[in-house]
Amino acid sequence: MISGPSGAGKGTVIALLRRRLGGLSLAVSATTRAPRPGEVDGREYHFMTRDEFEREVAAGAFLEWVEYSGALYGTLRREVEDKLARGDDVLLEIELRGARAVRRAMPEAVLVFIAPPSLDELGRRLRGRGTESDEAVARRLEIAAGELAAADEFDHVVVNDDAERAAAELAAIISEERKED
Repeated sequence: MISGPSGAGKGTVIALLRRRLGGLSLAVSATTRAPRPGEVDGREYHFMTRDEFEREVAAGAFLEWVEYSGALYGTLRREVEDKLARGDDVLLEIELRGARAVRRAMPEAVLVFIAPPSLDELGRRLRGRGTESDEAVARRLEIAAGELAAADEFDHVVVNDDAERAAAELAAIISEERKED
């Protein structure tokens, strides 16, 4: 499980990691937020209406789900189970509350926290996206401060000061965890 504040570079590090290591499958999360430019349904997220999402919650289809910044996000149980059944290691890119829920549901999961080098750098990254208002960025930074305080709940912490270096560190962690299995 890969978690960390919005803007820490989780997606970038994961993309670089997947080029380095085989046998990794990314579970595509579901969300009710609107797609950002260039995002494709089923690739970055399974985009759902709030009603669709809530019906799936009621049916027990989610391994975990949370409301974050006004949108619902979750990991569909079938996304993980199908990939595990194929023999893949499954990567989940989720926020802190979701990571905690998966830890409870799957205590064997390995949790990795991707941290930004600093809150200032995180703010620069979030503003650089150009996808959110100043108020939304400020809110995300508030949330990030709380998430950073929870980093010690994770099995590993990787500081993303350089995406290639962080991906190499994450690859080493996964390789070591595979040896222990």
